[in-house]
Amino acid sequence: MAKILIIDDDENICYALCRLARSMDHEAECAVTLKEGLEKVNTEDVDVVFLDVRMPDGNGLDVLPQIQASSGAPEVIISTGYGDADGAELAINSGAWDYIEKSAPSKTIRLSLSRALQYRKEKKTTTVANVVKNLRRKKIIGESPQIHACLDMVAQAALSDINVLITGETGTGKELFAQAVHNNSARSQSSFIVVDCAALPDTLVESLLFGHVKGSFTGADKDREGLIRQANGGTLFLDEVGELPLSLQKAFLRVLQEHRFRPIGSKREVESDFRLVAATNRRLETMVAEGTFRNDLLYRISAFTIELPPLKKRPSDIKALARFQTNRLCERMGIDSKGFSPDFLDILAAYTWPGNIRELVNTIDRSLAAARFEPTLFPTHLPPKIRIQVARKSLDDHHQLTEEHSITTHLKNLPPLQDFRESIYIRAERQYLADLMDIASNDIKEAIRISGLSQSRLYALMKKHDIDRHS
Repeated sequence: MAKILIIDDDENICYALCRLARSMDHEAECAVTLKEGLEKVNTEDVDVVFLDVRMPDGNGLDVLPQIQASSGAPEVIISTGYGDADGAELAINSGAWDYIEKSAPSKTIRLSLSRALQYRKEKKTTTVANVVKNLRRKKIIGESPQIHACLDMVAQAALSDINVLITGETGTGKELFAQAVHNNSARSQSSFIVVDCAALPDTLVESLLFGHVKGSFTGADKDREGLIRQANGGTLFLDEVGELPLSLQKAFLRVLQEHRFRPIGSKREVESDFRLVAATNRRLETMVAEGTFRNDLLYRISAFTIELPPLKKRPSDIKALARFQTNRLCERMGIDSKGFSPDFLDILAAYTWPGNIRELVNTIDRSLAAARFEPTLFPTHLPPKIRIQVARKSLDDHHQLTEEHSITTHLKNLPPLQDFRESIYIRAERQYLADLMDIASNDIKEAIRISGLSQSRLYALMKKHDIDRHS
């Protein structure tokens, strides 16, 4: 018997899914808010979660990583009443087992649930879970749900020789994850060869990758083994693969397919048994559409994709990262490690980190230099641009909250509609008369001519609104 949890605010849907699960001899219960659902996931042994997208207290997709990172790590089936292709893509990329509409036939829902439970049963008998626990993750710091999801992908990739593509913004640690894939694979005792595609000189790129024989071109005074050959038995890491020249992509595609190539000037082909891991901060699909990246090469390198989250999406890891970098830099400098003031950590947590972990490392380095021999890091030790951005955001948030409170208070004290209409009319009428007398220079005859009012009516209105004709 499996435990099924339905997180949905629609009582009819909860009843229907509970009834369906129980008819399959499983235990089922419901939660009508995300908060209640997370509490159940964290305190009960749940196997599968039916998760609604639009909930009263937030978006179901936002808590998906937290559900997956819970101790039971249940499979998640996203259920929604809204057909949304982008939402389906996001859910599946985030690790959801399936994405179904609530109007789907019960047969479809039963099948999805049965397969999710079958997958879960088989997964428990494999070694992946143990691999994750014992994963060698040197310098990969953090225990957030987002990082645990990425480490789970590393563990899966490490069990095979499949080509891996690691994507993510600049500074998110793509090379560290590539190294982790290598270190946890069967090739860990062999070479990990890094090729920075963005730094390959146009005139030497083929020589660096494929190698050359003596005399093959001017300056080739001896045989040289290329980087691809150096990766024989190990891992070849193509960093910033989106920068690989288009002219070289076809040649590399053949190397990837055959694991054979011909060094420049050689009459013989050589072999290289390497495992490919590539990384990029660019949208390769867009480059394919623009004709700057080969579609067939993209298919080859992206058989298994790991997408790293930006630092702003894993704020719970910032303190651990700051502590790790501080200890490491202090040890390198030969000084005692420094403490953090609470407001120092508050600013780190509030900043958006466009440069991600690389920017955080540089910031800690800058802060240590500013602190010198002081034992504690305070906000004053941070770069001004970081403090300014956080201060501006704080003021903007306060202003927005003040406006929202003002609007809410106003709405709570709204007068009856008729009184509201009358108050607007009275203010408009008074303003009209004031403008009228100003334009007419307080000349009654001219005011009568402009307004079309009779003299008695004009006097009556001026008296009503306390407007002095001589003012």
